[in-house]
Amino acid sequence: MPAEPVEPVEHRTLGRTGIRIAPLALGAMNFDGRTDEPVRIIHQALDAGINLVDTADVYRQGGSEEVVGRALRGRRDQVVLATKAGLQIGEGANRSGSSRRWLIRAVEASLRRLGTDRIDLYQVHTLDRQTAPEETLAALTDLQRAGKILHFGTSNHLAHHLVEAQYTAREHGLSRPVSEQANYSLLARGLERDVLPVAQQYRLGTLIWGPLSGGWLSGAIRAGQPVRTHRSQHFPAWFDLGQPVNQQRLRVVEQLAGVAEGAGLTLVQLALGFVTAHPGVTAAIIGPRTGEHLQSQLAALHLRLEDDVLDTIDVIIAPGTDLAPDERYDRPPELDDRSLRRRR
Repeated sequence: MPAEPVEPVEHRTLGRTGIRIAPLALGAMNFDGRTDEPVRIIHQALDAGINLVDTADVYRQGGSEEVVGRALRGRRDQVVLATKAGLQIGEGANRSGSSRRWLIRAVEASLRRLGTDRIDLYQVHTLDRQTAPEETLAALTDLQRAGKILHFGTSNHLAHHLVEAQYTAREHGLSRPVSEQANYSLLARGLERDVLPVAQQYRLGTLIWGPLSGGWLSGAIRAGQPVRTHRSQHFPAWFDLGQPVNQQRLRVVEQLAGVAEGAGLTLVQLALGFVTAHPGVTAAIIGPRTGEHLQSQLAALHLRLEDDVLDTIDVIIAPGTDLAPDERYDRPPELDDRSLRRRR
């Protein structure tokens, strides 16, 4: 019996690169090599039309990259392969950050684990405040010229750091970052105030992590029901419904669930469709743990929300509103360290 034809995916250009990717990307943070399930999920995603896979050296301390490398054997040229470096991996000093010394070592290790000779998009996982931006950009430019990475970008950077990188690259004759990976969702719209407008101004591609807000928009957290997400075991405060901020989130989730039902969608589809509807977003990263999770999210590959649905969402949670600004990884340290706010 012949296989059913796959509906064509409308691809988007990743910033200035000319690389075309689907509006959903596959995140591999949850993958390890204990079972063959991650390999099956990757293959199912590719068969459905997803063509960017995103991982990082720190995910499972290299285990995620190894699984991705194994899954892409024989299919490497079909995939835009993205990984990241910068967070602590292993023990000891000088095993994190974006210094020349560490980035060169980290790239070589990622290439070995991924079983490839080049990384399509190499991302600085978080801002390294101890390393001069020109050193980081020079190291990445050299790796690009050596053919080990084709393009590079950033992740969890503040808007003014994105601007600084563009100007620093121009001033020193270096390659510029082409993308930013950031947190954005129906419950965390703060990116609309700064990062997304800057990304559009400088033609940066944007990959969005957390479009389901850590499980809040997966349907696993509803009024009158027990919390049904594994993340509650690791981040109990985030899901403590006794907290006022979580009560507010729950009220908004219930309203959004009603919008989804009225539009004939699941809450997951509404959440993903909202993120990919923004003109400054290139793709939303999904992180399914099972094939069932993947199937529930794939419908958003072909989804375009109507204006009336988006208008209703804006009434429920206004543009630029962040229901948990303290959860953003790009939170300025000055907000938490009072010594940085006081002249001595």
